[in-house]
Amino acid sequence: MENGNHRAATAPRTDDRIKLNVGGKLFETTISTIQAGGPDSLLAALSNRTSDDPDPVFIDRDPEIFSVILSLLRSDGLPSTARRFSKQELADEALYYGIESQLKSAMLPPPLSGIDASIVTTVQPASDGLPSAITAGTDGSVWIAHGGQISSYDWNLSHAGTIRTHLEDINSICRVYPEIAAVGSETDPGLHFYDFSGVRNMGSIHWTDPTDPRIFKARVTAVSDSPSSVFAGFDCPHRENCILVIDKLTLKIVSELSRQSGSSAKNLAVGKLTWLPETGLIVGSSVTSGAFGYSGYIRMWDPRLNEVVWETNEPGSGRSSRFGDSFADVDVDVEESALFKVCSKSGDLAMADLRNLGDDPWVYLQDKNPSMRTKGSANCSSVIHCYKSQAFVGRDGALEVWSRLPRAENRVDRESEVCEGLYRRNFVDKEEDAQRGIIKKIEGSGNRLFVVREDVEVDKLKEFALVASHSRDQNFWLAGPLSWDFHVMNASMRFLEHKIKEDSYTACTRFLFLFLLSPIKPLRE
Repeated sequence: MENGNHRAATAPRTDDRIKLNVGGKLFETTISTIQAGGPDSLLAALSNRTSDDPDPVFIDRDPEIFSVILSLLRSDGLPSTARRFSKQELADEALYYGIESQLKSAMLPPPLSGIDASIVTTVQPASDGLPSAITAGTDGSVWIAHGGQISSYDWNLSHAGTIRTHLEDINSICRVYPEIAAVGSETDPGLHFYDFSGVRNMGSIHWTDPTDPRIFKARVTAVSDSPSSVFAGFDCPHRENCILVIDKLTLKIVSELSRQSGSSAKNLAVGKLTWLPETGLIVGSSVTSGAFGYSGYIRMWDPRLNEVVWETNEPGSGRSSRFGDSFADVDVDVEESALFKVCSKSGDLAMADLRNLGDDPWVYLQDKNPSMRTKGSANCSSVIHCYKSQAFVGRDGALEVWSRLPRAENRVDRESEVCEGLYRRNFVDKEEDAQRGIIKKIEGSGNRLFVVREDVEVDKLKEFALVASHSRDQNFWLAGPLSWDFHVMNASMRFLEHKIKEDSYTACTRFLFLFLLSPIKPLRE
């Protein structure tokens, strides 16, 4: 000590108070509160000041938003005053203070429940191309392909950027890393990897075979991935197709699966791929329709052995009573190790246990409520997507959810293989919402569900919409502006109609529908 008359500087205790001058407004809180942001946050660094420093720390930021930030640190929740600010304003301030993870945790919705949902917002593309493919991240973010461009939306659905690729019509996209997507086009050959952080093409994969001249200009039909590999279905103009296994680190082809040729339904290129983490197997399916109805196949490959371990073809397999009622779409519930299909004529939903597959593994689900039972239609467009142990089914414009009942008894009629009481079926949207467009794609992300609708004629106009859905008894707020028009629906679910003139002959309204199928976390009063 240089001078005995001066008191030594003392380190602050967690119960000590600290004064902060934010934008000219004085705040007083405890050291423990500002340290709640984590050791790497700006506020935690300020807590290292000595307790005998009389001057408050000055921070040149908005004091009104800081009061929300302070409440978040105190209670791990957002106060009611947070509604006065956009999500983007809150996110920007949280990023400045280094507490983005806390804000993200407070703003993300609770676990997904398809029953408790309603539509709240619409995103309208302002650039060329219709929404053709989507890929979602585990944090609720989404990348949307439209034409030859890919637009990125972060975890709070704020527009993060748009990149233009060298492709014309993107029809396949898979997020293989947080900032890298594998992209395929229906008009351009090859699988292409794009880095969003650097906005660059990292490389391309092409299916070639010097010994077979028919293998050229192969286009991608489906993409999926595992922690170490990317799986891509390729199709050549001469009806040669296969699945390539690509190493994620080197972006090199590791092996080739299931090369086949021909135009029959059982030889078509795969249209959907899913990797099973429990077994390391790959499930692929292909569905086609024509004058005589639907037909296709479901196959399961072991990429380590390079062989098919199970397959079924429709029509042509299963019970004679179900012959001709082929599947219209197929998906895999990875969490429940179950395979689901939607029948094209009856509209029935069937399930198979992936751990016990055989010649005819299907169990047809039936709801106890007679009014909820499906009325099949051969002309109905059906799409299915499994997410969070729920099966979401789109029938034309109607969206429904099948939820497994807790402690339900698996009562199966052995003669008809109909199971009643295992799953509960509910409609997600209202009847008027079902008239807003035919459902074409469904994708889950975090606690959100993204739904693409299209092909509804309204005064010779087509609608394409992105709609967000949430609990009917709580408010949902989103930030703008975006490069696409972003609309938030009110409680009466009114939709804003916008028209874009594409050329001198046609006017189209384009939207992409987004469902946020869970209640928003209530704001603390």
